[in-house]
Amino acid sequence: MSDQPYGLIATFDNAVDLYHAAEQVRDAGYKNWDCITPCPVHGLDGAMGLKRSIVPRISLVGGIIGFCTGMSLIFWTGAIDYPLLVGGKPYFSPMFAFPVSYELTILFTAFATIIGMFVVNGLPSHYHPMLKYEHIARGMDDKFFVVIETRDPRYNSENTKAFLEKTGGQNIKELEA
Repeated sequence: MSDQPYGLIATFDNAVDLYHAAEQVRDAGYKNWDCITPCPVHGLDGAMGLKRSIVPRISLVGGIIGFCTGMSLIFWTGAIDYPLLVGGKPYFSPMFAFPVSYELTILFTAFATIIGMFVVNGLPSHYHPMLKYEHIARGMDDKFFVVIETRDPRYNSENTKAFLEKTGGQNIKELEA
């Protein structure tokens, strides 16, 4: 067992209280913290001060690579590797390469999105200290949590606990690392 705890966890009864607490935690300058909710809370990412994810950009790059791969594949096979002149038709036409390019665009976008999500989210993660909290299952049912980690530069056990109480947090506990 580690000597230093993972952080402090505070319980909230509803999404509105959690939303306002997240704004207060963000405004207080905490950087290493998270919210656990049983359902999506509209606008919570903005209240937490989170930036847009880079996964859509990774998906776009995957789609562009897929489209270019499809066009290049058809060009290579029709104009360079096995050129066939049939009835005066051109060796390469984007019109005929489009179905293959379209399908590869979708395939490469899907792969890029999945790989991007795994990389950005740090998956697979088989363990997290919050799983040791005895009431964490309530975070998947009817309770909302804010967790402030000890690695945060502003973290101080007593001050952070008092701050979480001020935001309306209940049952504030230390999490084992």
